[in-house]
Amino acid sequence: MKITQQLRIHGKVQGVFFRESMRAQGAVLHVTGWVRNRRDGTVEAMVQGAPEAVAMIVAWARRGPQAARVDHVDVRAGEGDYTTFDRLPTH
Repeated sequence: MKITQQLRIHGKVQGVFFRESMRAQGAVLHVTGWVRNRRDGTVEAMVQGAPEAVAMIVAWARRGPQAARVDHVDVRAGEGDYTTFDRLPTH
């Protein structure tokens, strides 16, 4: 069984290697989906995988990489079917 969740990460999350770090963490956890910067300064991600793996990447997103400062993460049900974890252009 796999689940999909959409995340919106708020705080100092752009320009701190957040997207690439999240993509790498997704590979470690066998999570697929995508991550991108948003013009409003947030980072958005769609993550898909086993419930335990998705919970682990959501927990990681609440901390982020060392240079980030995560204020809060909005989590909601997501949709789609993903086979890789990609970095998408800013939206």
